[in-house]
Amino acid sequence: MKIGVSGASGKLGTGVLENLVQRGGAEVVGVSRTPDATAGFETRFGDYDQPDSLDAAYAGLDRLLLIPTTSLAPGQRARQNLAAIDAANRAGVKHVSFMSSSGVRARQEPDVWASYFVAEQHLMRTAASWSVLRMNYYSESFADEAKAALNQGAIVGLGENRVAFVSRNDLAAAAAGLLLGEGHDGAIYTGTGPRTWTVAERVALVAELSGKPLSSVVMTAEALGDRFRQAGLPSEVVDVVLSIRKGFVDGGFDIVTGDIEMLSGQPPRSLEDVLAGAF
Repeated sequence: MKIGVSGASGKLGTGVLENLVQRGGAEVVGVSRTPDATAGFETRFGDYDQPDSLDAAYAGLDRLLLIPTTSLAPGQRARQNLAAIDAANRAGVKHVSFMSSSGVRARQEPDVWASYFVAEQHLMRTAASWSVLRMNYYSESFADEAKAALNQGAIVGLGENRVAFVSRNDLAAAAAGLLLGEGHDGAIYTGTGPRTWTVAERVALVAELSGKPLSSVVMTAEALGDRFRQAGLPSEVVDVVLSIRKGFVDGGFDIVTGDIEMLSGQPPRSLEDVLAGAF
């Protein structure tokens, strides 16, 4: 069996490939814009923005994981996802898995959920066999935000919410398990941490682990957007960040499942564990 990971050079893609190699049982192919000939497994060039390159990149694969890029220009990631799915279908890939987002629903660009929703729907309509692994919010990303918040004295958001933060490494292990396993046709999984965290709970956790005072502040989307722009963030970044914060408030990340352990064979790491070495 030959398994491909498209988006192989990113942190998640690298983690999935490492898990696949460690577990064995399949030929592994890493597909990216920057293939590494010294990787220890087959690598191929494939660029989501060059659809013609994907036909050769996906040729001969039995299973394929599509990991979206971090492109932020409105509509670009949706085009990339659709191009990758179409190329996988043309190449005759037997089973296509897609990394999506927890809480995904029909939204308009530039909302971060827009491209995930369009891709999921297209995959379900066109692929011969498919599965979806939806990601909750990275614990590592929250750690970065917490460090910045400590410098400002407060975590800023759009309102009360609960999030089941999940480690990127746990998602990588789960994705590898999905690719190597059987019986996943038509399945939609959601990779989450072991529990949800309210704003107050995560503020208290960061304060405890860092030994520094921290509070939380609620702002309107307009005020928070202005704050980000004044900090020098590009408008497309601001739009995506605001849509994620809105997704928090809308309950899109307020879900706990056992899918990480079911797919990877190991329970997910706690937020406390991930944050322990961050401060």
